[in-house]
Order: sequence, then C-alpha cells, then structure tokens
Amino acid sequence: MLFAVAVTATTIMGGCASAPLRMEASTAGIRTAEEAGAAKVPQASLYLQLAREEQEAAKKLAANGNKEEAASMLLRAESDAELAMVLSHEDAERAEAQAALERLRQLRHDNL
Repeated sequence: MLFAVAVTATTIMGGCASAPLRMEASTAGIRTAEEAGAAKVPQASLYLQLAREEQEAAKKLAANGNKEEAASMLLRAESDAELAMVLSHEDAERAEAQAALERLRQLRHDNL
C-alpha cells in the first residue's frame, strides 16, 4: 500500500520535475537499494538491475531528444529501485524474525 502511494506521488510530481532532478532521484533510489543490500537478495537484485538498465535507457532517450520518454523511463527506474529496497528490507526482516523464532525455541528447549 505504501509503495503504491509513493509511486502515485512520484508519478504526479514527475510532470513538474525537470530531467536532471528526476535523474538525481533515480540515482539516489538505486544507491539506497544498493545500500539496503538489494544485490544480495535474488528478487530485489532483479529489480535493482532493471532500475539501472532503465536509467541508462533514459540517458540515451534524453540524448536523442526524447525528453518525455526519458522522464517516464526515469520514473520506472525510481519505482524499481524502491521496490528493490523494500524487497531487501523484507528479506532482512524475515531473517531477523526467523532468528528470533530459533532463539525462542532454544529457550523453550532449555527450560524443559
């Protein structure tokens, strides 16, 4: 739900943002996903790579004068980078929950 709200807000604001600002936003999103460990989570890694490819495609589109298509591609890059970050956080939280369950099982076992 939060992701959908963020994507909608980004799309609405996308029409008013200039291409350099959009490029900075997609670059920041990719960097954030990388820092969140997206490259180490298989599903997140796919979206991170997609975001990188979309950003490169946007650069080529902008260089060829296709500004609207470039802006659209940058929005896609931002969204995919954000999804990669969310998936990597989800994976980390799942691992943490699993570790907590294991500790709980061990405590129960030790107290029997």
